[in-house]
Amino acid sequence: MAELSFRPWRDGDDLALREIWGDAESAAAGAFRAALAPESDRGPWRRTIVAEDQGIPVAAAVVYSTTLHPARLWAYVEVATDHRRAGVGATLLTMLRAEAAAAVASGLAGTTALRTKVAPGTSGAGFASAMGLAVLQRNRVVEVGPGALKLPVFGSGTEEEATARVQDLATGSVELTDIVGRYYEAVNQWDPTGTLSPGTVQRMFLDDLTGAHGALVLRAEPASAFGSDVQPSRKGRIEAFAVSYSQGHVVPGEPDAPAQASEVFLGVEPSLGHDAAVQAVYDLLALITHQYPVLLELDDSMEALAAVVNPMIEVGAAKVRGDETFVVGE
Repeated sequence: MAELSFRPWRDGDDLALREIWGDAESAAAGAFRAALAPESDRGPWRRTIVAEDQGIPVAAAVVYSTTLHPARLWAYVEVATDHRRAGVGATLLTMLRAEAAAAVASGLAGTTALRTKVAPGTSGAGFASAMGLAVLQRNRVVEVGPGALKLPVFGSGTEEEATARVQDLATGSVELTDIVGRYYEAVNQWDPTGTLSPGTVQRMFLDDLTGAHGALVLRAEPASAFGSDVQPSRKGRIEAFAVSYSQGHVVPGEPDAPAQASEVFLGVEPSLGHDAAVQAVYDLLALITHQYPVLLELDDSMEALAAVVNPMIEVGAAKVRGDETFVVGE
C-alpha cells in the first residue's frame, strides 16, 4: 500500500467510497454514512476527512456536533476492507480529535469528547473498543404485538372513570411538551441534554415535520383540593404519554395480513416512583397495543419501559427488530 494522502470531503466522494466499501456492515454504519458531508462551522459544526490511495478514496471520517446532546461530538470512521489493520482508522481518529480540539479553541465547538454508535460483533465495534471507547448505552427497536398485555381497569370500570384517566392530546399541547422534554432529559443523563426549551422539544419530537400526528396520555386519578367528598374540578396530572409517528394499518388488499406497526415514543412522568412508573407504562402500553402492534425505541436507561418490555421479549410477546446497537464514547 502506497502512502496515503488526506484531504477534506468533496462532492462525489460518497459515490466513489460506497462503490469501494460495498454494503454497510450495520444499520448504524449506514446511518453514519449519510453524515459524511462537506465541512460546516454552524448548524451543526462538522469536519470530514477523506483518505486517498494513489488518488482513489479508500476511507473517510467525520466529526460533528448536535444541539440535543452537546456534551459529546458524534464521530465515525470507515476504511475499505483491504486497507484495514494498517493504522488508517487510527490515523483518521487522531485527525478527528485534532479537528475537535481546534474547534473548541476557536469557539466553534464546546467539547472534544467523542461518541459513536456500533453494532456488537462488527469490525466497527472492535475498532471502537481498541481506540478506548467504552459502552455508554444499549439501544434496541422492539415490536410489541397486539393483545400481549391485559387491558387495565380504572376504578370501578365505568366509562366516565376511563375517560378521566385516558385522553387524546394534540401534539402542540403545552402539557405534553413539558412532560416529553423532562422525560427525555431524565433518561439521557448518561449523555446529558441540559434543560430543553419548549421550542426545542416541539421541533425535535412533536412538530409535524417529525411525523408526530397524535398522542395518548394516561392521567392520575382526579382529586379535589377540598377533600374526597368534593367533586374534582381539575384533571389529574399526566403519568405516561405515547406519541405516534406513523399510523399502523392493515395492508391494502390483504385484510388478513398482520397490521403494520406504528412507531411510538412512550415515556412517563420522571418524578414517579419506580413501581408507579412501571404500572403507568404497563397500562398505557396495554391500551395502545390492544388491537395493533407498535414499535418502541428502547434504551436501557428507560428503566420503567425496560421493566415492562424485557420480560415480554423473554416470552416472545415482544421482538427485537434488527440489530441492537451500543453508543460508545469517552
